[in-house]
Amino acid sequence: MMPDKKEFADLIRSGYDFKGESFQIGAAMFGGELIPGSVVKLPLKTMNRHGLIAGATGTGKTKTLQVISEGLSNASVPVMVMDIKGDLSGIAAAGVLNDKIAERCNKMGIKYEPRAYAAELMSLSDEKGVRMRATVSEFGPILLSRMLELNDTQQGLVAMIFKYCDDNKLPLLDLKDFIKVLQYVSDEGKSEIEKSYGKVATTSTGTILRKVIELQQQGADIFFGEPSFEVNDLMKIADDGKGMINILRVTDMQNRPKLFSTFMLSLLAELYATLPEEGDMDKPKLVMFIDEAHLLFQEATSALLRQIETVIKLIRSKGVGIFFCTQNPQDIPASVLSQLGLKVQHALRAFTAADRKTIKLACENYPETKYYDVNELITQLGIGEAFVTLLNEKGIPTPLVHTMLVPPRSRMDILSEAEIDALVAKSKLVKKYANTLESKSAYEILIDKLEIASKKGADEVRPAAKQEKSTLEKVLDSPAAHQVERTAASVITRSLLGALGLGSRSSKKSSWF
Repeated sequence: MMPDKKEFADLIRSGYDFKGESFQIGAAMFGGELIPGSVVKLPLKTMNRHGLIAGATGTGKTKTLQVISEGLSNASVPVMVMDIKGDLSGIAAAGVLNDKIAERCNKMGIKYEPRAYAAELMSLSDEKGVRMRATVSEFGPILLSRMLELNDTQQGLVAMIFKYCDDNKLPLLDLKDFIKVLQYVSDEGKSEIEKSYGKVATTSTGTILRKVIELQQQGADIFFGEPSFEVNDLMKIADDGKGMINILRVTDMQNRPKLFSTFMLSLLAELYATLPEEGDMDKPKLVMFIDEAHLLFQEATSALLRQIETVIKLIRSKGVGIFFCTQNPQDIPASVLSQLGLKVQHALRAFTAADRKTIKLACENYPETKYYDVNELITQLGIGEAFVTLLNEKGIPTPLVHTMLVPPRSRMDILSEAEIDALVAKSKLVKKYANTLESKSAYEILIDKLEIASKKGADEVRPAAKQEKSTLEKVLDSPAAHQVERTAASVITRSLLGALGLGSRSSKKSSWF
């Protein structure tokens, strides 16, 4: 017996009627037809409960991400999107009405209003946009060890090096600093280090050095240095009152998944360490979208996966929502998938027996419904259509609904080079982070120390009562000692998050790269 259409319409209207602020992402469909008045909305109150946007290539995932980003921006919620394919910069330009958009809007009974959104282009490399960096000290020993794929013994040595640098106010700003300290503790400074911090195995320092050089060859030098990026700059409100949409262009990360997963975890850990506990909020402070999310988990170690899972569980209480966008829900570990409150499932394709098995597993992630044959319909969804379910304001899953999604109001294409240049030219943040700072760091301090030591003979040592300041004490009196606040704050936060298995890079200025 065919389910009643009126009964279905009433269910959707009640299920997607929210008391707090919300915005429309589409309209309900039943039997292949739009149901008049059945609007599908997202409540801002539960947008920090994370989400998933999944579906086969070409089914409209990126446009859904764009629509949700626009809705959040309209509600004065800042957004950060990871643009791995390079096709999201068009958010900064107004859309263009065409026949397909006009037809869809007419069916849904809505008016199409093209709009450009306030956006910042960001980069981890030399691409145009805001340069995002962090110092090695802020990155922390745990995440650096994960990135270098070190064993427990080598991780212990890295932690010891960070401790030595923290104690002696040697700022680790870039990989050059870390390499110099590594060479120092395995050669000239070995006896000094071993007196206070334990034995240093030369084989371990040699292995770590080789791995750091390999990391440099992969282009990791661009991640480290000053000025450090302040995470509070991700939470800007534009002059028109809209939430800023930060577009991090990481098209070069596809062949470096471990680097991508590590710096993403570093950003999440920094946000967790920086933001105050908020509890339930009417709307989130920040929502992040990670496109091609399989790169975040690809080749990630079990320890790294546990850390990601822990951060995702905890960061919602800080008012931050995380949305993963990927082709297949199975790309997301089950422990993470279970944390995602909003699910937008575009079409999946069944070309092989393995595909059919994947589809069956995907369908089991959604609430049961008598109105759709989900296993059958999921392969027949049109472009710009999806199954939607989410958590309402009471934390209860809403009914699963076949949704025709509204079109983005911004451009569904990339910006031209001239438009990118104009956007970058007017950005205050680009100017703020444009120039690399050359502060006196561990490399320069140790060079000075070794030069002073080489000029000083053993017969110059005076009796204890009249002894001059040691070389290290002279170093500590140098201008570089002004870095102590950043390094001290860094180690304090690393210690706090260590209990959670996380590294942090908090500094005097909350920063990331």
